[in-house]
Amino acid sequence: MNHFPLFADLKGRTAVVVGAGLVAERKIVLLRAAGARVVVSARAAHPQVLARAQAGEIDLRLGDFDPALLDEAWLVVAATSDREQNRRVAAAAGMRRLFCNVVDDPELSSVQVPAIVDRTPITIAISSGGAAPVIARRLRERIESLFDPALGALAALAQRKRPAIRQALPQLRARRAFYDWLLDGPVLGALRRGRAAEAESLLGRALSTRTPPPEGKVLLVGAGPGDPGLLTLRGLRALNEADVILADRLVSPAILAMARRDAQVIDVGKAPGGPHESTQARIHALMVSHARQGRCVVRLKGGDPMVFGRGGEELQHLKRHGIAYEVVPGITAALACGAYAGIPLTHRDHAQSLTLSTAHRRADASGPGRPGAMRDGADDRTRVYYMGVERLPELRARLLAEGHAPGLPCALVENGSRPEQRTLHATLGSVAEEARRHAIRSPALIIVGETAALGMDLAWFGETLHTAAAGQPAEPQQTAA
Repeated sequence: MNHFPLFADLKGRTAVVVGAGLVAERKIVLLRAAGARVVVSARAAHPQVLARAQAGEIDLRLGDFDPALLDEAWLVVAATSDREQNRRVAAAAGMRRLFCNVVDDPELSSVQVPAIVDRTPITIAISSGGAAPVIARRLRERIESLFDPALGALAALAQRKRPAIRQALPQLRARRAFYDWLLDGPVLGALRRGRAAEAESLLGRALSTRTPPPEGKVLLVGAGPGDPGLLTLRGLRALNEADVILADRLVSPAILAMARRDAQVIDVGKAPGGPHESTQARIHALMVSHARQGRCVVRLKGGDPMVFGRGGEELQHLKRHGIAYEVVPGITAALACGAYAGIPLTHRDHAQSLTLSTAHRRADASGPGRPGAMRDGADDRTRVYYMGVERLPELRARLLAEGHAPGLPCALVENGSRPEQRTLHATLGSVAEEARRHAIRSPALIIVGETAALGMDLAWFGETLHTAAAGQPAEPQQTAA
């Protein structure tokens, strides 16, 4: 190792910062967060540093640097823009056998300040020894995504309960198993939901039984539209918690590749035209069965589980069977396909409202008639239809019957956000024939409204297919005052 990693307890101890610019301000923030008494020496100070001094947060000494200032210091930071000044500070610190960090100058530094992942009381530090701080920061970004924000609260709870845990579980092996359960079980989930009292009660109940019972749970996770970069950080953590993953057909292999390596992956995808109800019944049974065996089950859905993903039905089933669950939202296809096709779903000039609809409903479902009907001849709405490619002729007939013009712009976004994305621009009158001519297949989303035509100009991703019938959005009509 080029450097020995060390965590310093600076609470109530003096740290001297030489320099009072914005770079020094960032170091001041870190030192104060660690509880240090911060003394700042500089000829002049940035307004933010001056404001801290006026608020009594730091001790600011304006004037030339005096080496005697280091006599009571535990740590020194040189953060001026003058390398010779920084060299004098480092030399004065060395004479007193004090560690000194010279910002962005590893040659003069005897200690490095790492990139930090803060889950207090857990702290993760990443250092390149000053060789490549940008790489250290990038690694920090990746590590941030892997560690649950509630881990700090869990560690603090474990610290408070440590005497009780040691008393209840004197054997080291049993104690280790208990801490594994704390990390993997319901206590962390309760803290994540902001229920500290419930978390403490769960921990106490487990200690009283001495052997924590396996408590399974189901995480209903939205995988987004396909681009793995659109998976949320919480979704990524869920994939790495999973014992079992029940994956939909539209979940991309790139997202499944991010899951825990030893997780059992079960394909529960519904094929177009297949027996959806029997498949859904199997999904319900698998969720309950695996959760009751103490497993963490991730029900992984394309898009968002609560938007045309039967998420509500699955939560109701879990609730009826007493299974703990959480929901991790994902980016729904309407938002992703619109964005990746350069189509704003709302626009001050063309669309003041948005409707999301599906072409699939229960055979016996009844609801309000003409859900997309025009009101008072107005057409200021964008309509997005999920799962409707096979029903384009029926959808067109319905919209025309509701009074929409055959020239109304439409866009079909196939494989939205994926490398093979294609966007077809047409009109309401021509969309069914153009989709057939270009062999548009599911998964594809239908966008209907004046904003759809904007994608011909604003497209930035994937292939864009223009048709002769596709038009530009109409100019907004001026209304007389």
